[in-house]
Amino acid sequence: MDSSIRYGSVLAPVSEQGGAGDPFVVCRDLFKIYKRADLEVVALRGLDLSVDAGELIAIVGASGSGKSTLLNILAGLDRPSAGQVSVGRRDLLNISEQGLVQYRRQDVGFVWQATARNLLPYLSVADNLELPMALAGRAAGYRRAWAGEVLEALGIGRLAGRMPHQLSGGEQQRAAIGVALANQPPLLLADEPTGELDTANAVMVFDMLRGLNRDFGVTVIIVTHYPGVAQFVDRVVHIRDGRISSETISTASYQRDGSRTEDEFLVVDEAGRLQLPQEYADSFRQRGLARLDWEDGRITLRPPANDSRGDDSRGGQRTPE
Repeated sequence: MDSSIRYGSVLAPVSEQGGAGDPFVVCRDLFKIYKRADLEVVALRGLDLSVDAGELIAIVGASGSGKSTLLNILAGLDRPSAGQVSVGRRDLLNISEQGLVQYRRQDVGFVWQATARNLLPYLSVADNLELPMALAGRAAGYRRAWAGEVLEALGIGRLAGRMPHQLSGGEQQRAAIGVALANQPPLLLADEPTGELDTANAVMVFDMLRGLNRDFGVTVIIVTHYPGVAQFVDRVVHIRDGRISSETISTASYQRDGSRTEDEFLVVDEAGRLQLPQEYADSFRQRGLARLDWEDGRITLRPPANDSRGDDSRGGQRTPE
């Protein structure tokens, strides 16, 4: 293989990518319901999300909010219950089992939180990278050349012959990212990739994902609890109770200290629904009603007066004066 080959030249076939200007990842009114004995657990509740090709986003939320469920569906590891979900031109709701296997091998790379889960302990670092390519039918010469190039790009080329247990935590995650990129997928997913790392190594991993995103154009979606993730990504998507509640966009300011400004926006879905921040939602919890006023392009949402039910008792449909 020519040593000058670059990742972006061998992305998924055009037939598997979205059209020009279309979002690369699309979720519309997405539901996931788990049935356990006589109980049903609704993990995703009509979730809407769009991610452009080449975008780098982080998904954050409390435990049980649905973020890992969403990532597993996008990885082809779990199937949605209802709604729409597509990556490129692949429909992950109606995809066949054979198509799902092909999708997992060619179109998506996955980095697990547990470093031990990403690498086979009895294979060297280089062999771990070559394994996905061997399963995809790549020739031996191609596998060796591309594995070496990926490891050099990740700064661990000198560690190609080592076994996973001989690597530090940060080095193991670099190798794991290499395995996820082995078949050069257009989408890279990472579930808590810094969960077992100290701050210095966490920053290194995020910097590396940012660099891969910029240099190769790979779309990256990260699930994380890391508090400072906004500085490494294009936007932060907040998920609560199985739906996207808000998004935070971080922009560099013009201050001398190089600080960044973060703006949080509520997400209004196509049906006009939104989730209020928890501290505001508590104001409406007692009666479950709200009054809406529109004036000069501004929407005001407030609880109904406690001393008068009026039209509010019939669902809050009174026309603002």
